[in-house]
Order: sequence, then C-alpha cells, then structure tokens
Amino acid sequence: MKYDNLKDFVDLQQYPIDCPGTAKYSAMLEKAQAMLAHDGCAVLPGFINAAGIRTLAAEAEQVSPCAYRSFNQTNVYFTCDDESLLPSHPLRRFYARTNAFVPADNFSEDSPLRGLYEHPVLMPFVQDVLGEKSFFRYADPLADVTVNVVDPSEAGEEGGFPWHFDTNSYTVTLALQNGESGGVFKYYPGLRDTDNENYEGVQQVLDGDENGVVNLNLQPGDLQIFRGRYSLHRVTPIEGNQPRYVAIFSFAAVPDMIALPERCKQLYGRVLPIHLEHERSRNDALRD
Repeated sequence: MKYDNLKDFVDLQQYPIDCPGTAKYSAMLEKAQAMLAHDGCAVLPGFINAAGIRTLAAEAEQVSPCAYRSFNQTNVYFTCDDESLLPSHPLRRFYARTNAFVPADNFSEDSPLRGLYEHPVLMPFVQDVLGEKSFFRYADPLADVTVNVVDPSEAGEEGGFPWHFDTNSYTVTLALQNGESGGVFKYYPGLRDTDNENYEGVQQVLDGDENGVVNLNLQPGDLQIFRGRYSLHRVTPIEGNQPRYVAIFSFAAVPDMIALPERCKQLYGRVLPIHLEHERSRNDALRD
C-alpha cells in the first residue's frame, strides 16, 4: 500500500501545499520564492509535523544499514585529478569525504519517504517555488529519493561533507534527525553559473575565505529547497553519539536526468545498466 496520506506528514495548517490557488497558498509561496530569489535557498521550518518526523526518522534509522559508506578523497566536482593544472586549482583540491547514502532502490512503493516524494502535490509546489516551466523528478533509480547518513563513530577527525556542487539542478532536502552538535549547512550562493565556473571564486572559498558564506542550522522537519548546482556548499562534522539523517528529494529541469557512472559509483558504490546506456540530457556544460 502506498504511503500517501499527506496530513500524516505535512503541517498543512502552516503549509497548505494541497490548496493551490488560495490566498493562504499564495502567501506561503510568495515567502518561499522571496527566500529563493535572495540567495538560492528557501527553508520552510517545521514543514513536517511531529508525527511525520517520528515516522520518517524511524524509516531512516531502519534503512541506515543499507547506506553505502565511503571514505575517500573528492574534489568540488567529484571528478578525477587533472595533472595539467596547478596544484592550487579547485579541480586538484581533494578532501576527505566520510558521509554515506542510502540508495533510492531501498525505498519501495510503500515507503513513507517515497510516498511523500511522489505525492501528487509535492512536486507542483516545489515547481511553483522555483518558478520553473519545465520540471521533473530525477529519473535515476539510485538517486531520486535518498537518505544521507552521518555516523559520528565513522567520521574520523575530519568528518563532514566537503565543499561541492550538485549534479542536479535543484535539490529538496528534509532534515529528519540531527547529531548532538555540529552538522552546520554552509553555502556560498550563486558562486558559479551556466556560463562561468568561477574557479577563482571557488579557490578563495577553499582557501578559507568565507566572506559571503551562509550558515544554516536546520532542525528536524525543516524542508530546504536549494539551487545546489550553482551554490558551493558543505556540511560541517557532527559530534556526539547520535547520527544525522537527511532525506534528499531530487528534481531536474530536463527529463530523464541520470547521474554519470563515475559519480554514481562514488556515492552509491555501484552503477546500473541504465547509467552506462542512458544518454543524459543536460542543459549546461558545467563540470559535475
């Protein structure tokens, strides 16, 4: 049975996403759009109600052993080293990554998280916030709805998730459980665009210049709509004994968006035939 009763999850009094065209919906939408226009990030505090948080966090806890745990070195773009460039170039700056992701094929049709992601009113609401005429759920069978797991016992001294850009145009994240401390989401709005990688600006941030970086302390139940393809971002290490769970709902401006095999292997530990056979449709030539 598909888990699609919206009121079991969403605080519909505060966020009436099921009532488009109403004055209350329009006011909510205007506020979210203003945040997104300001710096590419809209946060809806308490989007998920208390009962919904318990249900979704319990599911994240249940599937967390299925997370692909990787301890490797990645650059901002999740690409290989390019020895033709200077060592200081962002493409040659590699950092420890100790996060883990539960791939999307662990969330079946009766999954609460998948039920929320595929509910018929959620995507139109996100599309309204983004103001996009063309809008699709991510087509990648390993990456449309995932859970990021950060276990402090596995993080090591560096921990966290280093600076990076997203492959997909838009990401919707839902905070489910925080660590005891740490786990700050940091981002530099619009550091690159479709015509300019802005390597110089990226290098300045990597060198420690955080002038212009925004810090967010998201709480369980907060929904974040984020243009992560253009904003450099990271998550700081967590401390204590409690793991951090964040659900990731992925959307794209083009249909049939599939991750590169290299990136899929890095994040989920495997690739499927579709990753090798599918000709990706992309609307820019940016590095991932």
